[in-house]
Amino acid sequence: MGEEVKVFGTFPSPYCYRIEWALKHKGITYEYIEEDLRNKSPLLLEYNPVHKKVPVLLHNGNPVVESLVILEYIDEIWKENPILPEDPYERAMARFWAKFADEKCVVGVRTAFYSQGKEQEQALESLLEVLKTLDAELEGKKFFGGETIGFVDLVAGWIPHWLTVLEEVAGKKLLDAYRFPSLDAWGKNFMEVPVIKENVPPHDKMMTTLLGKRKNMFSSATSK
Repeated sequence: MGEEVKVFGTFPSPYCYRIEWALKHKGITYEYIEEDLRNKSPLLLEYNPVHKKVPVLLHNGNPVVESLVILEYIDEIWKENPILPEDPYERAMARFWAKFADEKCVVGVRTAFYSQGKEQEQALESLLEVLKTLDAELEGKKFFGGETIGFVDLVAGWIPHWLTVLEEVAGKKLLDAYRFPSLDAWGKNFMEVPVIKENVPPHDKMMTTLLGKRKNMFSSATSK
């Protein structure tokens, strides 16, 4: 009997896609279970009773939660095609940049594209500084860790696809080759990796979902 590997996720969460990318990168077969976060399943509440959110990795009956924790768990359990470097210092730096990308970039994008007026202007200005920092870190590199995708690439890998769609939704252009040449080149390289290229959410479906979410958020804000 083989291993039981399941991923509880929701469309089009980049946190969930990074888990699937990591499993596919390592050649691990898994079952994907789509969750409706407006009507959370009993299993999700059982496996993640603290945060009650996705992604959740279920491995032989044991749930692992929080995407960065899950990525490290995957790398420790399945040794092939490692995503974290062996060197302790390089591992520490990979964790630093992954945390930076999550805390600064994801939050910045969320605020920038789901706000209006002065709040949006300030968020966009801050986000440009974050992207500038990532661009500088990538200078002269194909991927964050060198010549092959790794931990930070999987964490920040939503940028070239998700951010492009969000730019269309909000009518704001941020990521371009002139302003961020290294980040732009990295994004193109990342999207050409087969396990990534073959496993990204469809553009049209993302547009519909994100447009609806943005409209609902602004409707809620104006109706209070």
